[in-house]
Amino acid sequence: MLAEIKGLNEECGVFGIWGHEEAPQITYYGLHSLQHRGQEGAGIVATDGEKLTAHKGQGLITEVFQNGELSKVKGKGAIGHVRYATAGGGGYENVQPLLFHSQNNGSLALAHNGNLVNATQLKQQLENQGSIFQTSSDTEVLAHLIKRSGHFSLKDQIKNSLSMLKGAYAFLIMTETEMIAALDPNGLRPLSLGMLGDAYVVASETCAFDVVGATYLREVEPGEMLIINDEGMKSERFSMNINRSICSMEYIYFSRPDSNIDGINVHSARKNLGKMLAQESAVEADVVTGVPDSSISAAIGYAEATGIPYELGLIKNRYVGRTFIQPSQALREQGVRMKLSAVRGVVEGKRVVMVDDSIVRGTTSRRIVTMLREAGATEVHVKISSPPIAHPCFYGIDTSTHEELIASSHSVEEIRQIIGADTLSFLSVDGLLKGVGRKFEDTNCGQCLACFTGKYPTEIYQDTVLPHVKEAVLTK
Repeated sequence: MLAEIKGLNEECGVFGIWGHEEAPQITYYGLHSLQHRGQEGAGIVATDGEKLTAHKGQGLITEVFQNGELSKVKGKGAIGHVRYATAGGGGYENVQPLLFHSQNNGSLALAHNGNLVNATQLKQQLENQGSIFQTSSDTEVLAHLIKRSGHFSLKDQIKNSLSMLKGAYAFLIMTETEMIAALDPNGLRPLSLGMLGDAYVVASETCAFDVVGATYLREVEPGEMLIINDEGMKSERFSMNINRSICSMEYIYFSRPDSNIDGINVHSARKNLGKMLAQESAVEADVVTGVPDSSISAAIGYAEATGIPYELGLIKNRYVGRTFIQPSQALREQGVRMKLSAVRGVVEGKRVVMVDDSIVRGTTSRRIVTMLREAGATEVHVKISSPPIAHPCFYGIDTSTHEELIASSHSVEEIRQIIGADTLSFLSVDGLLKGVGRKFEDTNCGQCLACFTGKYPTEIYQDTVLPHVKEAVLTK
């Protein structure tokens, strides 16, 4: 759905390359392909082997580098970041990559996708030891841990520091002479490795490889750290306590349809989710339509499975930006009216199946149902290609309290009445896993299901992630 309007917002995308004479320019294009993951800020840090140069700013990647700034960022290696603010909030100081200088040990740049659930506790410990934080981002915690590590080599400093972190993190770290990629032991966020000629490329999604002309090699494994420099690439483990738990919303909403995550194509997975939804909750209707853009694949799958024609019953205004970059609810709501229109010629006099990827607060769903009825739909049947989101996420998605989630306090029938649909159905958890293509003999089938089941793959600490979260969730 227009999940960006509803408040289903993911934190950030990262891209890095080592061993290419146009590393900053390639990073720019890689970040452009990841822009859907964050639109509040962007930045690039590059190295020429002797020093790090950087440019960052608030806004889209094209806005941040619109006045020739890219030509001033030079080097054979670069890391970049596009940001949506959750932990730490917005502001220029929180735009990444974060860059740190040291007289003794050189410079260090960090780019991070995810949220650290023990950031508050670590910050308190570090401040008690004398650290002074320059940002409110949880990313900065890693830099302080590295600096205070008692290990001699940077590799061991980073490994030791990563072992202290809890939560979701895909990190890119750059010094003057190397680039390091690391993924948390649960693999909650996607991170892939590719090659562009002789250069190594790392990105949040494989769609970035296609855009820059790189070849996909493999996924970065949970608990793995890749050390990339002029001598090549070396893989090391910083954790052996591995429990693969990729965020289910990557398949349902966040990732681009042309990306592959953990060997599974996102479009194919979403289409299969629609087919599973049809098996579980078919209804008599005249047309099927999906809410652009992330629900279209599921809507096509639902239409194929039921034999009901798929039609473009809802049209997106392509000249309105993704409205989740506007944090206030009032602006999200305005975004619905600006961004989406019902096609009267398609839905008038018809029984309409509206396929959507999720319902968070319910306000957007209610407006879209109303929009379809005003365009002449005689019935509106809402089908959701994911289970009800009833539990907060603490790993980088902007749903941090039960109060924000309509499914946390209302039954399916109550939600149906609130949004004004004739019928409402959600996909089951089993249907989700079957649709994505997971094997049920796996402990958790390789996915994090916490927002549906309340079973979190890591410890969740009181006062975790966001300051206003007061509940303590200690289940695993």
